[in-house]
Amino acid sequence: MFRQNVGSIDRILRIVVGIVLIALVFVGPHTPWGWLGLIPLITGLASTCPLYSVLGLGTGR
Repeated sequence: MFRQNVGSIDRILRIVVGIVLIALVFVGPHTPWGWLGLIPLITGLASTCPLYSVLGLGTGR
């Protein structure tokens, strides 16, 4: 479907940031904005970023 365009460090950072943002829904300010953490989490787990594809960028190999 999409080719991998997210490198190792970028992928790890996306997963960590996604988990932290989702945690805000359950702990801390209980803000629904934390659900935005799904975006970096999914792109990190899939190793692809649609925005990178559109812009012709990539942090992968």
